Amino acid sequence: MRKSLLAATALAFAGAAIPAQALPSGAVKNIVLVHGAFVDGSGWKPIVDILQKDGYTVSVVQPPETSLDDDVAATNRILDLQDGPVVLVGHSYGGAVITEAGNHPRVKTLVYVAAFQPDVGESLAKLGGSKPPAGKPLTPTKDGVLFIDPAVFHADFGADMTKAQADFMAISQVGLSLKAATAEIKAPAWKDKPSYAIVATEDRSINPDLERSMYKRSKSITTEIKGGHAVYISKPRAVANVIEQAAAGDR
Repeated sequence: MRKSLLAATALAFAGAAIPAQALPSGAVKNIVLVHGAFVDGSGWKPIVDILQKDGYTVSVVQPPETSLDDDVAATNRILDLQDGPVVLVGHSYGGAVITEAGNHPRVKTLVYVAAFQPDVGESLAKLGGSKPPAGKPLTPTKDGVLFIDPAVFHADFGADMTKAQADFMAISQVGLSLKAATAEIKAPAWKDKPSYAIVATEDRSINPDLERSMYKRSKSITTEIKGGHAVYISKPRAVANVIEQAAAGDR
């Protein structure tokens, strides 16, 4: 009886170590995730859990949000550590970061999740002003750092998250510097590398029509998901599906 119990336990642990799904032949195995403004990398956890279960190697960048140059450098630092081709994913402001950092030689494909996708000479400020979102304007500090008013964080950033989730994120915001928000893109990687994109149809932080127009311009393979700006938190399986599509090179 004891031997059979030990054997069953050993089999259970062996099975747990095997990914639930083998990677498609030729798929990129390395996924690097870049968060957007006002949050940190912990919001990617639902996506990380899914991707790791499906057999991918996942890394999360923690950009300081102090300047676009600093945030691209933070991303390149993680890209340097990868052992092969990478799918580079950005949410919101993270889209601007991956647009520059995507020029790294290890990056094979880009994924924009309810994200800015600037062209040469464009910044978050210019793009956002061209098609303003439904949400309320951001609040700047005296030293030039932007925050979302906690009173509207749930509605504007994470409308389809729980109130408790949104309330915590509202009081733990990472401010975005005006320097980052006004930095202009010099070399958009999406012009040379394939890109995939997700429109969050209920987004109040980036106008969904702006997302559509940017992704149409770049000829990104685009998926629309019903959700708010934090769609990567509220609809992780749907977002992970697009990332895995990019990793497999499906078009």
